Amino acid sequence: MATSSRPGRPGRTFLLVGTRKGLFILEGDGKREKWRVNGNTGDAPHFLGQIVNHAVMNPRTGTILAAARAGHLGPTVFRSTDSGKTWKEAASPPAFPKREQPDYGWSVAHVFWLTPGHSSEPQVWYAGTSPHGLFRSGDDGVTWQSVDGFNLHPDRPKWLGGSQEAPPDGAILHSINVDPFDAKHLMIGMSAGGVFESFDRGETWRPLNRGCVADFLPDPNAEWGHDPHCMRMHPSVKNVVYQQNHCGIYKLDRAANRWQRIGEHMPKEVGDIGFPMTLHPRDAKTLWVFPMDGTTVWPRMSVAGKPAVYCSRDAGATWKRQTRGLPAAHAWFTVKRQAMSADQQQKVGLYFGTTCGEVWASFDEGSQWHCLMLHLPHIYSVEAYTL
Repeated sequence: MATSSRPGRPGRTFLLVGTRKGLFILEGDGKREKWRVNGNTGDAPHFLGQIVNHAVMNPRTGTILAAARAGHLGPTVFRSTDSGKTWKEAASPPAFPKREQPDYGWSVAHVFWLTPGHSSEPQVWYAGTSPHGLFRSGDDGVTWQSVDGFNLHPDRPKWLGGSQEAPPDGAILHSINVDPFDAKHLMIGMSAGGVFESFDRGETWRPLNRGCVADFLPDPNAEWGHDPHCMRMHPSVKNVVYQQNHCGIYKLDRAANRWQRIGEHMPKEVGDIGFPMTLHPRDAKTLWVFPMDGTTVWPRMSVAGKPAVYCSRDAGATWKRQTRGLPAAHAWFTVKRQAMSADQQQKVGLYFGTTCGEVWASFDEGSQWHCLMLHLPHIYSVEAYTL
């Protein structure tokens, strides 16, 4: 999320939509009433045929990075410094350091998550990969270096387990959060592995999973091995962190360094399992989630085929169902962890993309939903920003 519009004048809203077969850029006018697709390149998607797991704009430099995987070229990162008109591959994409020890013989399967650095470090980016890996760029995404404090940590095998313990789509490092009040403070999520944090730019790490249930582990209160799906640190209010987990929705009690399960206040027939969550850019008590069916074999689709967004305006004490405009039934799709986002307009716009290739939007904080696009490829990510 980013904004640079002039005070009093609504800016244009852009959506970066990463899909199974390319990147689509949706551009809305100042009132978000009219939208066009890929305005810089006609109707053609960017990276047609390539997997784009995540695309993000750096609000400090305007650079857009796209985490892509081409069928024959493998995983990489592309950069655009002209709002998507042209793209250039990173000179040295994220890659694990070469090691002689067998335990360190990993290779990046795909770059999964991108996060710009702190506002005081405008050239810095972080990237998370599959298998679990954390990388840093200090030159706006041109070159990338391993964060060895995590990637080569001696406890890494203990924290993350073996490949047989990874989720069905593979082990991933995601939810990279840079504390807006401290450039040295990082929080990351790993599926599976749990939440970890560092106070020295990634040189040392500690698990932060107390309070989270892991009912799939022999010890449901284990210190690590958890499965966070999406973690968000509030961009403007200190010490506010929320998490959508494999086993519920949580808020971090920073004073106690312990997660509180706020999903227990969701309707019992819906539950609190899902993948994405997004936060209000200014109100620390307002957040949105998209629950999914987490029963038995984990169908991971809308509960009963009836998609619904749930909003809390009191930090999870109560929740409100928001469905006006969404399909009333027979909508068996999934919304992935990067595929829900909010803009920074005065009346906050919400956006999510589905595995069926639909982009949905609300311009009144979830009260009414509109379908912006149909028939895109399987959507992996949606990021909103305003210029």
